[in-house]
Amino acid sequence: MNYSIRPLEVRDVPFLWEMLYQSIYVPEGHQAPRREIVKEQSIAKYLEDWGSDHDYAFIALDGQNHPVGAVWIRIFNYENAGYGFIDDVTPELGMAIMPQHRGYGVGKDLLAKIIDFARSNGYPALSLSVGPINKVALQLYEKSGFQKVYQDDGGSWTMKVEL
Repeated sequence: MNYSIRPLEVRDVPFLWEMLYQSIYVPEGHQAPRREIVKEQSIAKYLEDWGSDHDYAFIALDGQNHPVGAVWIRIFNYENAGYGFIDDVTPELGMAIMPQHRGYGVGKDLLAKIIDFARSNGYPALSLSVGPINKVALQLYEKSGFQKVYQDDGGSWTMKVEL
C-alpha cells in the first residue's frame, strides 16, 4: 500500500474523532459500540479542546490523499487521568487505522513517527492502554519497545516506552 505521513492539520480534527472511535477494540464477531460512545467523558477527554501545547498527532494518507490512520499524544493530569495514565509528564498515546487499511504497516510507521517526535521533543516516555485480547496491537507495541507496567481491574494493560 502506498501512503504518506504528515503532521495533523486543523482540518483533520474530525478525522481524529473518527480514529478515536476506531481505536475502540471490537473482537471479531462482536458488535461495535454506538458512535456516540466517543462523547462519553472518559473517552472524549482524549480529543476535547484539541490543540493545547502538548497535543500532537500524525495522519497517514493513502495514494489519493485520503486519511487512513492517525496517532496522537496528549498529556493528562492525575485529576483527569486517561486509561493509560502514568504521570503528568508522560503523554498518553492513541492510535487507529481504518479497518480496510490494517495489516500494511501503517500503524507500525505511525507509531515509529510519534515515538521519534516525542523523543526529539524531550518527552521522557510515552504510555498507552491496550486490552490483552487485542493481540495484534499488543505485539506491535511490544515490538516498538513498550513494556507492560500494570493491569487494571478491567484487564487492560498500561504500557510504557522510555525515550
